[in-house]
Amino acid sequence: MSAPQNTPSGQPASESGANPEKLKRKLGARHLNMIAMGGAIGTGLLVASGGSISQAGPGGALAAYAAIGFMVYLLMQSLGEMSTWLPTAGSFENWATRWISPSFGFATGWNYWFNWAITLAAEIVAVALVMRYWFPTVPSWVWSALFLAVLFLINAFTVKGFGETEFYLALIKVVTVIVFLIVGVAMIFGILGGPSPGTQNWTSGDAPFVNGWLGWFSIMMIAGFSFQGTELIAVAAGEAENPEHTIPKAVRTVFFRITLFYIGAIAVIGFLLHYSDPHLLAADIGDISISPFTLIFERAGILGTATIMNAVVLTAILSAGNSGMYASSRMLYSLAISGKAPKIFTKVNKRGVPMPALLATTAVGAFAFITSLIGDGAAYLWLVTVSGLSGFIVWAGIAWSHYRFRKALKAQGHDPAELPFRSKLFPLGPIVALIMVLIIIFGQNMEIFSGQFNVGAIFSTYVGLIAFLLLWVGHKLVTGSKMVDPATADLSRVDH
Repeated sequence: MSAPQNTPSGQPASESGANPEKLKRKLGARHLNMIAMGGAIGTGLLVASGGSISQAGPGGALAAYAAIGFMVYLLMQSLGEMSTWLPTAGSFENWATRWISPSFGFATGWNYWFNWAITLAAEIVAVALVMRYWFPTVPSWVWSALFLAVLFLINAFTVKGFGETEFYLALIKVVTVIVFLIVGVAMIFGILGGPSPGTQNWTSGDAPFVNGWLGWFSIMMIAGFSFQGTELIAVAAGEAENPEHTIPKAVRTVFFRITLFYIGAIAVIGFLLHYSDPHLLAADIGDISISPFTLIFERAGILGTATIMNAVVLTAILSAGNSGMYASSRMLYSLAISGKAPKIFTKVNKRGVPMPALLATTAVGAFAFITSLIGDGAAYLWLVTVSGLSGFIVWAGIAWSHYRFRKALKAQGHDPAELPFRSKLFPLGPIVALIMVLIIIFGQNMEIFSGQFNVGAIFSTYVGLIAFLLLWVGHKLVTGSKMVDPATADLSRVDH
């Protein structure tokens, strides 16, 4: 995918009709803002946040989400700098190929495609659980098939259709969290829901920290998964209008909004629900009635809360599936453009949609879903397990790519003042972010830190990392590619 060149009329070539085989730049600033926010506000916040407080206490959960929020801020700074310099749908794969090595780029691109294709399958499974609340007698596969068909149609027309859908789905989630924060603060001050619990939930028992540093560290793992999706803004940059202006605006505002929502929501739940409340640990999308959001809205006296929250969770799942189909199809298209996937996936229709890549992604998502219905679903669970670390691996690649990008700029005599958006904390930012991500990746199996050692469990936890390393090393052995020399790295603003 190329950053579009300007025609004599001043319009990008991809939009002027000069090259119909390119994606269309139809995503505006409001789309990018909501795509990034919507990607991070999902069931991790709406449902699983209560479990975080149950395991680490309100203080431990708050500290964990704050730490991950800071790491995401550093990564967003890196994303902003590289996305404005080279705004392509391939983003991570392009950057890694140009500034680290072709083999690392190959592994990063396929890793990201697989991650979102399997995430799509996971959302197809999840939607059936949510719909069971209203229609308990309808077979699950009916809702899953309908959900997949709707997602395909949304993505099959134009990228603006995807952007508009994601905008309104994300808006529903954002409004829900804002209302939750307002209601929660009112309850904390005793304005709603009877007498205020005050600070007793932060001081009784082992609060505010439960299970010591191990509890806090385990929640950092969960918080990391909750924030995954914020990097979607880099994929969307390839189809963003005027990316040099829209990307920096989205990067500057999205982090603070997301952090406010997460930190605010965790604080409110910590004040109003005790960490030992059995509902917190038991909450899941199959029983929305015990979501911390539902419990607090009910205590505030809001009628029909369970139905409302079930609908909100449904929009969160639809949003995640929509984003997954978009991101994976664009990454597959980009892999094909750079010769790392079959050429058929370079095809784009007149509306700017990479239809072969979209069809392939839909087929893989459907296949993975079907595996969940066969036997005991073990094959599906393995697919989900393999994709478990994929998002963190991409985050590590973003930080490393940024560091190498700046090394190339310096080696080739460029002034950082040339950058359309400049990261405020370089070089510390990508270094700290990379270290934090690596700690999260290798800390996924908490049994190691508690003195237990199970080879099978460890392999299951890290099989996604093993798969990534095999892709990286395998490509290197086959092609003989080497690390990119910063002095000769490709810094052109157009991706050939």
